[in-house]
Amino acid sequence: MKVVISDDYQDCIRTLDCYPALAKHFDVEIHHDTVTTLDAQAARFADADALLLVRERTPITAELLARLPKLKFISQTGRAANHVDLAACTARGIPVSAEGSATTAAAELTWALVMTAMRKVHLEAARLKAGLWQGHLGVGLKGRTLGIVGYGKIGSVVAGYGRAFGMRVVALGDHESSVAAAKADGVEAQTDRQTFFGEADVICCHLRLLPATRGMITLKDLTAMKPTALFVNTSRSEVVADGALEAALRAGRPGFAAVDVYEREPIYHADHPLLAFDNVLATPHIGYVEKDTYEHYFGIAVEQLLAWQAGHPVNLLNPQVVASRPAAG
Repeated sequence: MKVVISDDYQDCIRTLDCYPALAKHFDVEIHHDTVTTLDAQAARFADADALLLVRERTPITAELLARLPKLKFISQTGRAANHVDLAACTARGIPVSAEGSATTAAAELTWALVMTAMRKVHLEAARLKAGLWQGHLGVGLKGRTLGIVGYGKIGSVVAGYGRAFGMRVVALGDHESSVAAAKADGVEAQTDRQTFFGEADVICCHLRLLPATRGMITLKDLTAMKPTALFVNTSRSEVVADGALEAALRAGRPGFAAVDVYEREPIYHADHPLLAFDNVLATPHIGYVEKDTYEHYFGIAVEQLLAWQAGHPVNLLNPQVVASRPAAG
């Protein structure tokens, strides 16, 4: 049985603790880049009995599935699977398993961006390598206001970091659940958007991408921020209205941004509009890219493959699927 894995950018899957079990039971084919055309994707996955998907890096569309008659199973790393056409998989009798979540890595990356951007660490490091000494005046965090958009698992951890650094932490109270969660943690909840965006020195976005959150952060929200403020997005690019962050930065409010997510990934050419701003700290979607998180995600994904091979699939997103052919031959 062949398992195809695409998008292993770091060539690291073979180094994970779970890989020997995968290689013992399957013929494993790994690719280290992303292909985006339908023809290229169909060619890459043509011989696959199963796919192990690396997060949301490759969309699995109905058109692609129609060209993969051998495909019998999909194992997703992590619980998010909006990139998989689940209805098309179900119609073709292809079970999809997905499980696993991790908060620490994304929260840590968020805080690294906050610290780096506020203290101008990246700019000073670049100056030193260029033979220059100090050139910027950074800004500390103690006594300043941290705003959290999306007070869930990750947002609450970041809020804890802010409190540890002596910041006033305020959650955007856009839903009763977020207000209740924030108050349970002793965090302020602000329901007035103008006040929330206007008072914050740093705003960190941790929204899940759902129909209700797509474009939720608007140009009006962003331009209400201080010209000295920092906007950080490590969740999903699409929760910010299209073009709003670029327009807000051009208007000077907020004065700075740090982003780890983009509407189209990967970016192989420095032509994304945000990369043209000197006041933007940009990283290539590395929020979850660290060893412990990979061990967690891929460990579960391999367990899902082994369970499917044994005829007892777990963590199914479409449990109504009854395989029309045996999982293993």
